[in-house]
Formats: sequence, C-alpha cells, structure tokens
Amino acid sequence: MNDEPTAEPNTEEKPAEPTDDLVSTTHSITVKRRKLTYTATTGRVVLRKEVVTDGKFEGHQPKAEVFLTAYTVDGADPTRRPVTFAFNGGPGSSSVWLHLGLLGPRRVVSGDAGDLAPPPYGLVDNAETLLAHSDLVFIDPVATGYSRAAKGEKPGEFHTFKGDIESVGEVIRLWTSRNGRWMSPKFLAGESYGTTRAGGLAHHLQTRYGMYFNGLMLISAVLDFATLDFTVGNDLPYTLFLPTYTAIAHYHGLLGDRPLRELLDEAEEFAARDYPWALARGNRLSAEERAATVARIAELTGLSEDYVDRVDLRIEHVRFFTELLRDRRLTVGRLDARFTGWAPDYGREHFDDDPSGSALMGAYTAALNHYLRAELDYPNDLPYEILSMDTHAAWSFKEFENQHVTVTDKLAAAMRANQHLKVHVAYGYLDGATPYYAAEHTVAHLQIPEELRGNVSGAYYQAGHMMYAHEPSRIQQSQDLADFVAAASNR
Repeated sequence: MNDEPTAEPNTEEKPAEPTDDLVSTTHSITVKRRKLTYTATTGRVVLRKEVVTDGKFEGHQPKAEVFLTAYTVDGADPTRRPVTFAFNGGPGSSSVWLHLGLLGPRRVVSGDAGDLAPPPYGLVDNAETLLAHSDLVFIDPVATGYSRAAKGEKPGEFHTFKGDIESVGEVIRLWTSRNGRWMSPKFLAGESYGTTRAGGLAHHLQTRYGMYFNGLMLISAVLDFATLDFTVGNDLPYTLFLPTYTAIAHYHGLLGDRPLRELLDEAEEFAARDYPWALARGNRLSAEERAATVARIAELTGLSEDYVDRVDLRIEHVRFFTELLRDRRLTVGRLDARFTGWAPDYGREHFDDDPSGSALMGAYTAALNHYLRAELDYPNDLPYEILSMDTHAAWSFKEFENQHVTVTDKLAAAMRANQHLKVHVAYGYLDGATPYYAAEHTVAHLQIPEELRGNVSGAYYQAGHMMYAHEPSRIQQSQDLADFVAAASNR
C-alpha cells in the first residue's frame, strides 16, 4: 500500500492564444449607374514568428494582432481583378485617412478650409471609390488602429524601419495567400511615411517572397529624408521647400494676381540654380550678392527682407507657417496651407498646433469609430489609435545609423528587377509636410535606366498633404488613380 500523498492536479490553465477575429458583411454601392456588391471583412489577423531554441524548432508564437479592413467585389475573377494594399504614414498613423477620405466605398463628410462641417459630421457613399477598379485592403501597422503587439512581445520591435516593413509585409503575404490572390494584379498605395513604407515593401516582398507588384501609388511622397530634414549642414530642404512657400504665399494673396504656374516656374528656377549657389557660398557671398538673394527670396515667399536676412537666408518650414500671416494674427497649416488658425502668442517662432491637422481629426475619428461598429459589425473596446504620437516619438531608424533615411535605392532596385513596376506620384502644391518639389527632386535621382523613366508618372493638385480634403482634387485624384490601376494591371 502506498501511503505517500498524491500530487494535486495542476488546474491552472494557460491563457488562450489570440486568434483571428475577422467579421464579414455584405454591402452594395452604385458607381456610374453600375451596382457593385461587395464583401467587407474587418478585424485582427494574428502574426506569428518561428521559435527556435538550442537549434530545435519550438513552434509558431504569436507576435502581433494586426487590424485590417478588406473590400472584395463579389463574383470577380481573382486572376483579373486587381487588389490594392493601402496604408498611411506618420509613422504612427492608422489607415483611416486613405480609407475614409479617398479610396474606400464610404467617405467622411468633413467640409473644407473655410467651410468645415460641424460635429457629429457625416458618412456617405463614395461614388468615386477605387473599389470600382480594384479590391482594397487597408492595413493599420502595430500600435495604430486596433493593432497591438501580442502578449509578452515588445511593441518597439515593430517600430523600426525594418520591423515595420516585415510586419506589414507579412500581413500582405498572408492575405494574398489565404484569399488566393497571387495571380491578381497587385498594388501598394501609401501616403506620407506610407510612401517610404511602400518603397521598402516593394523591394522586401519582391526579394523575400518573390511577390512582384504592378504598381505603387505614392501620395504626398517622401522617399529620401535628406530632402526634408532641416539639420545643421544640410541646406537641401531650404531650396526644395521654396516653391511650396511660393504656392502658399500666392494662395493667401501675398504675391499679386499673377498665375500660380508662372510664379512656380520662377521659384523652381531660383531653387535649382541661384539659391543653392548662394547658400553654398556661406560668408564668401558678397554684400551685393547677399542683398540680391535676400530680395529674391522675399519676393518669392511673401516674407519681409528683414526676416529673410535675420534667418540667414534659410527658412525652416514651421517658422514659415508661423511667420507668413503673423500680421493677420493667423498661423498657416503645415499639412494643408489652405487652412489657417489662431495662436495664444503671436510672438512665437513655432506654432503650437497645425490648424490643418486639427481641422480634420475630429471628423475622421468620429466617422471611423461609428463605421466599424454600426456598419461593419466589428465591436472592440480598445481605443482606435487614429494617430499615435507615442509611436511616432519612439520610432527608430537604427538601420540608417550615420546616414539619412532613404528608400530610393530599394525602390530603384525593385524597378530594375521588375521592369513592369509602375510608380504614380501625387503632388500637392500646398503640402508643407512633403513638398512637391522635394518629391520631384527625389524621383529625378532614382537610379533607374532611361528605359524605365516612362514607368514613373505624376499628378498635381491645388491642395495639401491630404489633397482629397479639397473636393475638386478628390474627384480628379480618384480618376487619376483609377486610370493608373487600369493601365498598370496589364489586363
């Protein structure tokens, strides 16, 4: 007889691993008298990593839950139907802007500069939706939207250039494989830092998984941060922002009634030749040459000669937005200079709020939170992170230590390897965050052969960073993107 006490059974259960929580609903929309019936699938997809310990495979461990919303037209041939993967930038931004502002089948009614809609705003069918031409998948990177790192994982691992590319790329690979879309024409659509991500993704997915794309839609592009970073010793941004300053000053009535294009031609010529030369001369510039340069900058920007002289010919962008309409006691929007706002102190060098960002945030936030629950039947009590400033502040570019951030080499390599890859760039003349002339400069320096130069196209809009906030621009841009997808699908 065994009198030894028996061990108590272990009743402690391991917490359940996360699982995909996708929800599908059916909808319809009429586009140009054509009724489209489509399925919306929204929720979180679990990303996993292979775990190897002491050389032994231990299985696949959850690493993140990534939120997406996919729209697929019912009954379409997947081998002919394009699919577009879309995301915004930040870094730290959800995909709400492209989703409800431009591409998706529903869009927010936010109003526009000088005529903003009041709360609680509105949500209507988007008769110009890209869904009429391509299925759509909107992706929220980790820590944006409802996307989060898995239990025990470090969010910071996803908040680096490489970690972000790999995680978003994994979502694209999984969705493509699970939905049988490897033979579909495929596109990436990114805005702002999302264009940086798109350039990196095209190269990553091509080299890692052999996934080749038909086209990239780069909206308010930044592919080379050297064109934007106002750092000591880097004079490039001062010259590349100048034509945008001209467009902004013209919009606000500071440059007379001359046509915008005529003024931009002059600003671009000065920014390409005389301005870089003057900055490069430093204190070797003669008094007469300096005076002439000061006068020309003031003439093209609407600023006073005294101000231009005091800032040593170098106009940093937020200082410009704070200074330009100081005498009217107004600040100018960085994302979209058509918007103006007020400051608590008009003696400041830098405004404390971007009036264009503040003008749009409320409408998009309300619309998204309503839409997911009321129309897509996806309930989640987490806060939907429209724009995570904590993520933005913690972002690491450690992969670019001792060099500036650029994906021009990766995009060019992808284009050289895939001669059918087309690139469309959308430029906003009044975009003070990613100025059009800086993007033009970057595109002109892509290391691709002359034979591939025709693969890059562009379109210009009389609006800012989110040019679709301007109704005429939204309608024109929707058509421009539809035409691009049709031409690049090779069908």
